[in-house]
Amino acid sequence: MNKPLTYETWDEWEGIEVDETTADRGALAVLTWAYDQYKEKLVYACSFGIEGIVLIDFISKVNPTATIVFLDTNLHFQETYDLIDKVKKRYPSLQIRMQQPELSLQEQAATFGDELWKTDPNKCCEMRKIIPLRKALEPAIAWISGLRRDQSETRRHTNYFNRDDKFQKIKVCPLIHWTWKDIWRYVHKHDLPYNELHDKGYPSIGCAPCTSPAFNLDDLRSGRWSGTQKIECGLHEG
Repeated sequence: MNKPLTYETWDEWEGIEVDETTADRGALAVLTWAYDQYKEKLVYACSFGIEGIVLIDFISKVNPTATIVFLDTNLHFQETYDLIDKVKKRYPSLQIRMQQPELSLQEQAATFGDELWKTDPNKCCEMRKIIPLRKALEPAIAWISGLRRDQSETRRHTNYFNRDDKFQKIKVCPLIHWTWKDIWRYVHKHDLPYNELHDKGYPSIGCAPCTSPAFNLDDLRSGRWSGTQKIECGLHEG
C-alpha cells in the first residue's frame, strides 16, 4: 500500500496504479484507496449534477456514512433542492451537509448591491462558493470532485489525484475518463434520481441566475455564465 498523499508530501508521492480499462474506468479503485487512506478526512463537495449522482452511488458502496458537502448559495434551482431530498431518502446513511455562505442574500445586497452575480460574478462566487468550501475543507486532507476531462478545455488535463494549490488539499477526481454517455448509461442502468433540468437542455447546472440551457452541444458548460468571459466559478482554478 502506498503512503498517504498529502498536499505537503506531493513531491514525494509514488502514486498508485489504477486500471482505467475496467467497467467503471478506475473510479471505484480510486475511491476505495482514498477512503482507506483518509477516512473521515476525505470530503465530497457535490453540486448534485449528473456526475455527482454517479459518484454518490459509488461512494455509498465504498463508505456508506461518508460526508457530502453541498455549497448552498441560496440561489440554486428548486429542482436541485428537490433532488437533494430524493438523494437523502435513497441513501439515508450518507451525511449530507448544506454549507451556507457567511452572508445572506439580503446582507450581500446591502453591502455589495443587488444581484452581485450580474455586476461582479467572480466576487459573488468567491463569497457564496469559494469561502464556504474553504471552511468546509478545514478539517480535511483531501476532497472529491466530479470533474471529467471531456467537460471543457480547462479540465482536459485533470488526473485522478491532483495537488490543489487553491485550498492546499489533495483533489480526488475518480471520473476523469468517463464520457457524457458513460454517465448517462450508468444513471439509467441503476435507475438513479437526477436533476430534471438535465432533460430540459441543462447539461451543467449551477446557480439559477447564472445558468442557462447549453447553446453549444460540443461544450457542455456553454450555458454557464452565458454572455460573459467567465467559464468557472473558481473552485477548480489554481
